Amino acid sequence: MTAAAWKYLLNLCVVTVFCCCFFRSDATTSGANPDIPAIADYFTTKGRYEEVNPHLRDDILSVNGSALQPPFEQCRLAHLTAIIRHGTRYPSSKNVKKMQRLYELVQTGARGQESWLRELQGQWTMWYTEDMDGRLAPKGVLDHKRLAVRLSKLFPSVLSEEKLRGGYVQFMTSSKHRCVNSTLAFQAGLAELWAITDKEFDHAVNDALMRFFDQCTRFVEEVEDNPEALSEMEKFRQGPEMRRVLQKVADRLRVPYNNITYDMAEAAFYLCAYELAIKTVNSPWCQLLDEVDAQVIEYANDLKQFWKRGYGHDINSKASCTLFHDVFSRLETAAREIRDGQEVTEAVTVQIGHAETLLPLITLLGFFKDSTTLTATNFAEQTHRTFRTSHIMPYIANLVLVLYDCGSDGLRLQPLLNENLVTFPGLSGQTASMPRFEEVKEHYRELLQGCDFEAECKLFRN
Repeated sequence: MTAAAWKYLLNLCVVTVFCCCFFRSDATTSGANPDIPAIADYFTTKGRYEEVNPHLRDDILSVNGSALQPPFEQCRLAHLTAIIRHGTRYPSSKNVKKMQRLYELVQTGARGQESWLRELQGQWTMWYTEDMDGRLAPKGVLDHKRLAVRLSKLFPSVLSEEKLRGGYVQFMTSSKHRCVNSTLAFQAGLAELWAITDKEFDHAVNDALMRFFDQCTRFVEEVEDNPEALSEMEKFRQGPEMRRVLQKVADRLRVPYNNITYDMAEAAFYLCAYELAIKTVNSPWCQLLDEVDAQVIEYANDLKQFWKRGYGHDINSKASCTLFHDVFSRLETAAREIRDGQEVTEAVTVQIGHAETLLPLITLLGFFKDSTTLTATNFAEQTHRTFRTSHIMPYIANLVLVLYDCGSDGLRLQPLLNENLVTFPGLSGQTASMPRFEEVKEHYRELLQGCDFEAECKLFRN
């Protein structure tokens, strides 16, 4: 084992001890447990995986294998591809600056005798620093170690010690530290599960697949660097719903209304979210916002994701064409080996990236598409929208595609999102949760035959 690997594992041990000191597993629901903020269900991409899967608060390694049973007894698990977001991370330097400004305002300008305010002014210390800048937090290491164990329990025939040692499990990651360290944590989770100490496991860094959005010129020019692309979000931030949130925050702090900007309210939202995600703490910062406030800020963030990574602009999802084709190429290779009576050479593929990796792919596949576009003026109509990143894209969000060999009934493909069964949009029937692989390919035929990354990402297309 290399010196770097030993150093990582040593740090991992320290991290594990540190996290276990503050990680609680006695929660049941956010509304009933005083350790979980009332607004925890609205934290968008800053939310914990445990809010999406509340049963994990009681037992972080629990799985519901019975829900994933194939419809036919003869079905044999042959291959799975997992595209996974990195684990819980520290805030970006940009968000730390916003949080620092709110902290300074509370320290110097806020008035009141509420216990939560006294705690913020007298006991809470600003411990977030700009050099954290999105790095993987200790909790993020545990996120991936535990996910690795759960997936091995769900799919023991392919995510097994034998397959791992034999080189049938492949790992790929974005080049960002939080993704590389998430990959190492996932591998460490499996190594600890099977007490593997005599072997290291490789991973490939592939930004062309896991950070495709950086390499799509049309997306960068028309969306990423174009302020007009997010005009609906900006309008909503200036609108009456958000203005009321800012006034309520100012009233709670007893400061002039013009002292509270959108960035200030969002900073309170982030401080509450990060304290819960990183430290499992119901922070006094959470008292600055009620559930209505959180729903408004959540919608502002969902507008950002919708127009930047989701259905708002066609290029958002088309930028993921390269990842889409990679996933189906791996599935097709496994299918061909099965049809030829050969052993599947790549039993498991684990690809770790970002929310910006996974959300465009989920959009391209057609998941969570509402009948009405999200805009600045239809917040009230969107109360029951399916495009809610709080539900879709928490830390370690994951899309898992499981290929089964069902003998005479052919190959079948089962999709899971965040370890829960989902159905491919547009497919129905008794076996919609596990349709025939050929049926899935036919459903996505236009994308499989087209969806060319180079063509879609050219700035000026014919």
